[in-house]
Amino acid sequence: MITILRWILFPITVVYHSIIWLRNLLYDKGIFKSQSFKIPTIVIGNLAIGGTGKSPMTEYLIKLLQDKYSIATLSRGYGRKTKGYRLVNVNSKALEVGDEPLQFKNKFPNITVAVDEDRCEGIKQLQNNHDIIILDDAFQHRKLRPGYAILLFDFNSLFKPILTLPTGDFRDIFSSTKRADLIIITKCPENINDKEKHHIEHIIRKYNIAPIFYTKIGYENPKSLSGSIEENKLENKEILLFCGIANPTPLVEYLEKYNNTVHLLKFPDHHNFSQDDFEKIKNKFNSIDNTNKLILTTEKDTQRIPADVFISYPVYYMPIHLQSADNQQVTFDHFIENYLSSHQGH
Repeated sequence: MITILRWILFPITVVYHSIIWLRNLLYDKGIFKSQSFKIPTIVIGNLAIGGTGKSPMTEYLIKLLQDKYSIATLSRGYGRKTKGYRLVNVNSKALEVGDEPLQFKNKFPNITVAVDEDRCEGIKQLQNNHDIIILDDAFQHRKLRPGYAILLFDFNSLFKPILTLPTGDFRDIFSSTKRADLIIITKCPENINDKEKHHIEHIIRKYNIAPIFYTKIGYENPKSLSGSIEENKLENKEILLFCGIANPTPLVEYLEKYNNTVHLLKFPDHHNFSQDDFEKIKNKFNSIDNTNKLILTTEKDTQRIPADVFISYPVYYMPIHLQSADNQQVTFDHFIENYLSSHQGH
C-alpha cells in the first residue's frame, strides 16, 4: 500500500508525470531525435523501479541465441565508478563495470559484454563485429530506437495504483507500454488464475496488443562462493540472507517454504559492500545459536564480494532463471527468432 507520506507528495508526482509525458511526446513527434541501427538490437526494460527480472531475461536470451549468433550485451553499468564505453572481462571489478554486466561475463565468458551510459555510442563500438546486441535496461533510453523491445512488469506492480514517482513506483508513464513488441509479466505466483490474467490484460490492452507472456522465478541449487554446488535443498536451516537487490521478498518466501528460518540483512540495490558491512554480516552470523546454519546471498551480490572475505564461512548464493508460467516458452522463442531471421542479410 502507498503510505500517507507518498500521497502527500502527490503534487510532485503530477509534475514528474507531466515532465515524462512531455519528453516522450517530443520523441514520438520527432522533435527529439532517436537513432536506429542496421544491426538487430533487442532492448529489455521496465516502467517501474525495482527488480522485475531484467537480468534473468537477458541471460535467457543469451542461452537461446549464443549458438547461432555472435552476441554482445550492452548495459549502462549501474553502480560503477567509471564513465564511457568499457569492455567487461572476467577480471573486471563491479566498481569498474557494474555488477550485472560482470555477472553476464562470468556466466557467459565467450560473449562480448560492454557498458556505456550512451547506448548509441556503445552500439557504434560493437556493431561491426557482432550479429546482435542485447541492451539491458534501455527502454527509457529514447535516443535509441530499438529493433525489438521487450517490456517487463512485476506481477504485483499491476495490482497496485499505477502512479509515477514519488507517490507510485513507476519511473515512466504507463502509456509507454505502447512501444513494446513483447510484454512479460514476471514473478507470477505458482497458480496464477484467469481472473488475475484478465485484470492484467485489461490494463495493458488499453495501450498495446502485443503478445503477453507470464513467467516466474526458478531457483537453482545453491553454490558456494568457491563454485561448488550444494545438491541438498535448503531445508530446516537457519539462514542469514544478505543482499543488495531491489526486492528480496520472493527469495525470502521461497526459503521459508522449506521450513527455513531466515534472518534478512537488506542493503540498497547495487550496494557496494564495505569492510564494515562484511563484519556486520559475520557478527550477525556468529550470534545465531544454531549449528545448522549458513550465509546466503544472491548471484548479483557475489559480483561485489572480494574472494577472500568469507574464506572460513559457509557462504552460498542462489542462481535464478526465468521459467514459463503459461507453457508458452516455445512461442516466445519463436517471436525472437522470427525478428532475427527477418534481419539476416540486411
